[in-house]
Amino acid sequence: MLSFNGNLKVYVALKPCDMRKSFNGLAAEARNTIGMDPSCGAAFLFINRRRNLIKILYFDGTGYWVVAKRLEKGTFSWPQDIEGGREKITLTPPALAMLTDGIDLRGGLQRPWYEHG
Repeated sequence: MLSFNGNLKVYVALKPCDMRKSFNGLAAEARNTIGMDPSCGAAFLFINRRRNLIKILYFDGTGYWVVAKRLEKGTFSWPQDIEGGREKITLTPPALAMLTDGIDLRGGLQRPWYEHG
């Protein structure tokens, strides 16, 4: 079972990624774009150009997980590179949960497409 604890490091690739990539392709993105070893126990978060699909790559010690979420309407509130030149940022597990649940992390506002059921 996939579960994230409070100590998990989450690295977010700021630039869009080719979402046709799976395990090996996303591991290469983690190495080359984010600059981290994908088997370090962190979660790596990637988004497509339209910002309606995210993938998470995670190594649990025995193998890789790839988890995807596609929005049927709306977009994810994706972090921007305000300082310029950064390839990645880090998030906490609660921030990751808020991002995937439709919360705009910049202002703590719920995106208009999100309805908690």
